[in-house]
Amino acid sequence: MKQRIRTVGLIKNEKGILVFKCSRGRSDAPAFWELPTGKIKFGEQPEEAMARSLTEYTGLTASSVKLKDVITFLAPEGASQLSNLYIIYELNIDDRVKPIPKDRYTAYKYIKDLPAPGIRLKDTTISVLEIEEGGAATNRISPRDTANSITINVDGASRGNPGPSGIGYCIHDNNGQIIERGGEFIGFATSRLAEYLAMKKGIERAIELGYKTVHFISDSLMVVNQLSGIFHVKNQDIMQVYDSIQQKLDFFDAISFTHVPRNQNAIADSEANAAIDEILNK
Repeated sequence: MKQRIRTVGLIKNEKGILVFKCSRGRSDAPAFWELPTGKIKFGEQPEEAMARSLTEYTGLTASSVKLKDVITFLAPEGASQLSNLYIIYELNIDDRVKPIPKDRYTAYKYIKDLPAPGIRLKDTTISVLEIEEGGAATNRISPRDTANSITINVDGASRGNPGPSGIGYCIHDNNGQIIERGGEFIGFATSRLAEYLAMKKGIERAIELGYKTVHFISDSLMVVNQLSGIFHVKNQDIMQVYDSIQQKLDFFDAISFTHVPRNQNAIADSEANAAIDEILNK
């Protein structure tokens, strides 16, 4: 399967979120708008690629480039599917400086709502905005198939790192209603192993329930980045679990992995800690 890796910038102020009109590849093709997006050149770090492409295509200079998230999703490309890996950054700019679109872009605009009135956003930009900004379908994964998608939050906990450990998960439907939640004690483990075993449990439960389009959420940036292909797995204690997860991913039609702060993963966290407490308090 092909994989497309892009850096994407979120620039927000009181006027909304900044998007740019793409140059038309063909004169008869419709014009689309997108968040400032760039490719990573050989030898570049992703944040360097983000800063460079922003200046190169929009004339803006970012005063700060802060990693916000890494998401993956599948999108149709002809008769096959394309795996998209988007590294999302929060960008700060001087609001007094107006963008000067060039090369890739021809115009700019600030938008506040989805769908954005009067403009056609690219499917990939819609996916990013709905995941990151809480739009109409916050658990959107594939631009073409979201009707049967679900969200699974997972979390691992370790008291002592290594120490007594537990894992937890919570499954939500498209309306945010809890379908199932649970946790279990996994014995003596490190925090990173607990995080991976929690993800493995969430994936296994999705397969058992027959869900084919799933948005997995974790507060472990390490797990999200490694499963998204940003970081390589070097720790032998998690390699076996990582390989097991990779084998199971072929079951799904569309998946994404998203990082959130710990306070946005409270239910899965509480399930993991409750599993530890149940054993320790016996």
